[in-house]
Amino acid sequence: MAWLRISSTGMAVLFMVQTGLLLYLYTQHNHLLPSLKEKPAHVHVLILSSWRSGSSFVGQLFSQHPDVFYLMEPAWHVWVTLSQSNAEVLHMAVRDLVRSVFLCDMNVFSAYLPWYRTLSDLFQWAVSRALCSPPACSAFRREDITSEAACKSQCGQQPFRAVAKACRSYSHVVLKEVRFFNLQVLYPLLTDPSLNLHIIHLVRDPRAVLKSREQSAKALARDNGIVLGTNGTWVEADPGLRVVQEVCRSHVRITEVAMQKPPPFLQGRYRLVRFEDLVRNPLAEIQGMYDFAGLRLTPQLEGWIYNITHGQGPGQLKEAFKITSRDALNVSQAWRHALPFPKIHRVQELCAGALRVLGYRPVDSEKEQKDLTLDLVLPQGRSKFSWTSSASSYARQK
Repeated sequence: MAWLRISSTGMAVLFMVQTGLLLYLYTQHNHLLPSLKEKPAHVHVLILSSWRSGSSFVGQLFSQHPDVFYLMEPAWHVWVTLSQSNAEVLHMAVRDLVRSVFLCDMNVFSAYLPWYRTLSDLFQWAVSRALCSPPACSAFRREDITSEAACKSQCGQQPFRAVAKACRSYSHVVLKEVRFFNLQVLYPLLTDPSLNLHIIHLVRDPRAVLKSREQSAKALARDNGIVLGTNGTWVEADPGLRVVQEVCRSHVRITEVAMQKPPPFLQGRYRLVRFEDLVRNPLAEIQGMYDFAGLRLTPQLEGWIYNITHGQGPGQLKEAFKITSRDALNVSQAWRHALPFPKIHRVQELCAGALRVLGYRPVDSEKEQKDLTLDLVLPQGRSKFSWTSSASSYARQK
């Protein structure tokens, strides 16, 4: 009986020790779990811009980085499939697709692509270095600067499942999109604990955008119709410049929310980049974007960036949607010789708010327009605000 009493006591002590240990481990697990949720495995970067603003170039700055999985405008598939709708109605479908792609769930494309799918079914897939190198395809090494033409000839028939496999193998997932017209639609992604979303908002002088849009009018006709809500009718000619006006309005809305009245969850997750600043001082601006995204500028990338921004001339018309070696500064100024002053004056009227908010100086005459010694890119003023006061203001609004 004494042996039984000792054994019972020992068992009770052992049970208490085990219970205490389990309770300790449980509390430690619950303590650590939130921090794990706050730090997803990937960094997610959205290049938020509009058509003909240099976004394809910025996309390539990320695509060619060996740590980045990049896709160019995956929401193109949404707009093509649902082209009888309008941009505002399609915001939710675009956002849902973007979230799934950030999480490397490529099943979201099932609604927009044929049943039997290869890499070549994905919009502009060949501009993604990640889809031209292992594990998606062996045409290039992961650290190589890739060629779109070579990738198309060697990788197009790879199975579509390679997209998700490649996505999961990178630390950074970067998407370029031109189909968001306000920042609020992205709030659910910014507050989603499974995402670590950073937004690079790329803007460009509306006068330069107009000049570039006129060169690419046919290619933009379907998108114009969706922006203007024409129920599927394509709009190639836009004499009233209504699309440019809507693009300007969207940049003002996004910038004012992000810079003047930002919600607290946007802290450290929004960066405004002007195309003109980028082409004037490429390495400094690119280094800033890389730092923002948690990436390192490699010597190979630095050399490629120099070559791509120091070519000869503004590029050919047939290269409007391609990244080739050009004189980037020349490209940013080309509108000053190409557009008639009355049209520039009209753009300045329609986009007066964007010129003011984004820091572009209007011209008052054809003489000022063509005087290249007159700098029309003003110093970029940062809005002065306190995150603490902004958080308090946001709480009061709620």
